[in-house]
Amino acid sequence: MNRRTIFITGGASGIGLGIAEAMMKQGHHVIIADINEQAAKEAVIKLAHLEGSASAVAVDVCDAQQVAALPEVLGKHTVDVLINNAGIQHVSRIEDFPADKWQQLINIMLVGPALLTQAFLPAMREQNYGRIINVGSIHSLVASPYKSAYVAAKHGLLGFSKTIALETGDCDITINTLCPAYVKTPLVEQQIAAQAKENNLTEEEVITKIMLEPMPKKQFVSVEELADTASFLMSPSARNITGQTMVLDGGWTAR
Repeated sequence: MNRRTIFITGGASGIGLGIAEAMMKQGHHVIIADINEQAAKEAVIKLAHLEGSASAVAVDVCDAQQVAALPEVLGKHTVDVLINNAGIQHVSRIEDFPADKWQQLINIMLVGPALLTQAFLPAMREQNYGRIINVGSIHSLVASPYKSAYVAAKHGLLGFSKTIALETGDCDITINTLCPAYVKTPLVEQQIAAQAKENNLTEEEVITKIMLEPMPKKQFVSVEELADTASFLMSPSARNITGQTMVLDGGWTAR
């Protein structure tokens, strides 16, 4: 595979950092984008020993002006692959869900990917190659209580992906959404603690009785699995896979 420039939002930790590491091992240039500039720079240093290369950029994916300026800010680095990974979670009954928090989740996980796609699509068209990979969730397909904003945003990604797939059918650009069941990341660790408090359970009970209970395989999805799926979607063999939902759920939705 050709060496690509890959832009990963939320790239300083969790799934984003794991995918960045995997892509650098394959020799790609990774741009680690994060709202926390220091964390992004530290991630670049952490990965510096790998075969590929990396750079850091601070961006608030909800800020339309910041996002629109990214192609100019990045200079010589034309983005070949956009991985929309930035995300947060808030767990609350809808009656108690703060309106500003609800809006924040939608802005980060649905509006942000739209703004980034808008920013990078022209150059992808010009070079007749681009891959947009959204990091969705099992919650792009099913719901869980107390996660109304997160579930709404992740469901919305699928509709967005299908629409952009139709708009880019005339060139070698694809857009797909990875939908994993639970991946053991700092974000999920926070969810475990929040659900334990909300449901008066131990954290181990949250894992076994809530998170992994619907999965026949009873195991967390690994970041490596997501990275390998993303690598395939970047390849020429995946040029006709677009607007699709790539489900890594241990059999959850087979029920």
